Amino acid sequence: MDLERVFKKSSKNKTLTLFLGKRDYVDHVDTVDVVDGVIQVDPAALLGKKVYIQLACAFRYGSDDLDVIGLSFRKDIWFKKYQIYPADHNPEQSPMHSALLKKAGDQGQPFSFQMPPNLPCSVTLQPGPGDKGKPCGVDFEVKAYIAKAADNPDDETFSKKDKCRLIIRKIQFAPDPTGTGPKADICRNFMMSDKPVYLEASLEKEIYYHGEPIPVKLKIRNETSKTVKKINILVDQTADVVLYCADRYTKNVLNQEFADTVEASGTYEKTLTICPLLVDNIEKRGLALDGRLKDEDTNMASTTMLRGGMERDVLGILVSYKIKINLIVSGGGLLGGLTASDVTAELPFILMHPKPEEINLDSL
Repeated sequence: MDLERVFKKSSKNKTLTLFLGKRDYVDHVDTVDVVDGVIQVDPAALLGKKVYIQLACAFRYGSDDLDVIGLSFRKDIWFKKYQIYPADHNPEQSPMHSALLKKAGDQGQPFSFQMPPNLPCSVTLQPGPGDKGKPCGVDFEVKAYIAKAADNPDDETFSKKDKCRLIIRKIQFAPDPTGTGPKADICRNFMMSDKPVYLEASLEKEIYYHGEPIPVKLKIRNETSKTVKKINILVDQTADVVLYCADRYTKNVLNQEFADTVEASGTYEKTLTICPLLVDNIEKRGLALDGRLKDEDTNMASTTMLRGGMERDVLGILVSYKIKINLIVSGGGLLGGLTASDVTAELPFILMHPKPEEINLDSL
């Protein structure tokens, strides 16, 4: 997305035009970027009515047949609105306001929203190929509308031609790296064998960026008479839907097989590289994605970073990832395949975007 770009949407009657300098707002865990924008209003067309601006965060289930969880509904998690004309909202003018007012001209009215830090981030559940309607997930919408009163903005006091809106995203970027990556040590004993297989798996770091290769370091010591026939590495995404219940959905987003073997009484030490991508899961129904904006690509949802004290009923969808390493061990001796088994280790990791460069307001 081009950060040095103005996002603009007009009502059908051209009375209102909404200006935003960006559509991604960063959740820094303790604070969230302020949503600064401008509304251009044509007072001559209002005929005594008022203009309001609203920011809403909603948990949405789109079409009735989208039964990822089996429900279809929309629930407002949080919203805030101001009367923008006649002016009853006068925020302190920011550099973003100044840049947008140059585009809107004399009829521009600035506005600001400060989202609370306990709101969920924008997440979309990927619909199936035949699903219709708006996708499930958490979205944020800035809407300007003309109405007779703020108390009934959803009543028949305004029509579709009297409003304009833009979807924005609340996102998180990777924090500064801290410490070393996760490590797992497994010792597995087998039936009909008095000696084990040792597996040590580790990552160099805890945080990886979308599209970045992930090297998985493996050390294997096979003290049994069996053979490790192959190594299977999987990546699972878990989405906890906690807004109204404690549903959990796990989707496998990578399943890669390596033909490396470890003979009886042998050792193995190697780094195997994987890279989970949305392009390989594009038709996987119910996969959690970062909130999608119209005509823009997205990616698998980033790991949710939480702060202490957050209320459960506004957490939305929590996303996490883990790598599973499976050693496929053949059965030896007279029983053969009857004693075949797996040795499994798990490594949780964080998948996020790197922090972008700051927006250049002088170029707006």
